[in-house]
Amino acid sequence: MSKVAILGFGVVGSGVAEVLKQNGTHIDEKVHAPVELKYILDVRDFPDSPFAPLVIHDFAIIEQDPEIDIVVETIGGAKIAREFTLRALEAGKSVITSNKELVAKHGFELMELAKKRNVSYLYEASVGGGIPIIRPLKQCLAANEITQICGILNGTTNYILTRMIRAGLSFDMALKEAQQNGYAEADPTADVEGHDACRKICILASLAFGKHIYPEQAPSEGIRGVSLADVAYAESCGRKIKLLGRAIRGDDGKIRAFVAPHLVNEANPLAGVEDVFNAITVKGNAIGDVMFYGRGAGKLPTASAVVADVMDAARNKDQPKYLDWGPGGEDVTLPPDDVSSPWYVRAESSTELLRAALGDVISLARPGAPEGEAAVLTCPMTRGELEERLSRIRLLSVFRILED
Repeated sequence: MSKVAILGFGVVGSGVAEVLKQNGTHIDEKVHAPVELKYILDVRDFPDSPFAPLVIHDFAIIEQDPEIDIVVETIGGAKIAREFTLRALEAGKSVITSNKELVAKHGFELMELAKKRNVSYLYEASVGGGIPIIRPLKQCLAANEITQICGILNGTTNYILTRMIRAGLSFDMALKEAQQNGYAEADPTADVEGHDACRKICILASLAFGKHIYPEQAPSEGIRGVSLADVAYAESCGRKIKLLGRAIRGDDGKIRAFVAPHLVNEANPLAGVEDVFNAITVKGNAIGDVMFYGRGAGKLPTASAVVADVMDAARNKDQPKYLDWGPGGEDVTLPPDDVSSPWYVRAESSTELLRAALGDVISLARPGAPEGEAAVLTCPMTRGELEERLSRIRLLSVFRILED
């Protein structure tokens, strides 16, 4: 038998409790042993919940209970969650998490402690919600040398961009709608500034390339600067704007990880990923391109991935399986400044001036464009080369183009 404690009874934590209860018989059959929820830790009480009798407020009860062998951490953040995770692992309990900030910042440390204590530290739900990506990346694609990971990793920003494209809403209007529908937080900074996508691409890159890549090593640009003018120009050349997280292994073995808006060709499957859905493409030297698609967040999809990890930990109590990576460092990554790419440029300028500065460009047009505004697509060049050539021109928008 395995007994479980959940830390945090918010959206994901309550979803985990529901899945454990509703699918209990199925889970027990798959594990070949009972899996029982014993505690729910939260600072609040939930008198109207069917799980109210399980709610406690002192983590030490879980830490000191020898019956608890699996702890599910859904608190979020990287302070209290890290403390409780360290204490649970030290106490010889496996830990399952959906906390992308904690894994991105402290994953190597926590995995090393789990190995030392011969328990599991699993985190499938930290990237892509219910989309299975962590195990396939580590196990199913193990025979490949991964060269690039690219994905739509944040459902909130994808919803906002979809509404801008489909309904002609401004960024502010689309954000407000996302908040009203529960897709965006009251403070949407982590989503719209790219921090959430950054944490996720760091986890994927760490797993794929075998060294811990920290969020501060992955420059991130969000979507606040995307306007309806940019949407219209992108549409005029058969492209859509998407916020992508990318991690590229260079010929020098160094990793360039970053998050930024991109223009994506409508023929590319990523261009068709809309609303709150996520999609992740992985390029391997043997398999080529593969894509993982599904709901990147949500109560039950995320809980599904968490409970799958609970089942894995319960099945492998005596011989834990490790989805880990090696230590990081400054020598693991390089800034993406040397990544050559075509660019979309919108400026207070003329097409002639942009062509004189940039060389061969494709001129774009949109209905209602004001006098003195021009937009073009450039030939491939690095960001440094682009900025040097445009140093005297007033820029309005600059986005990378995802090459096919």
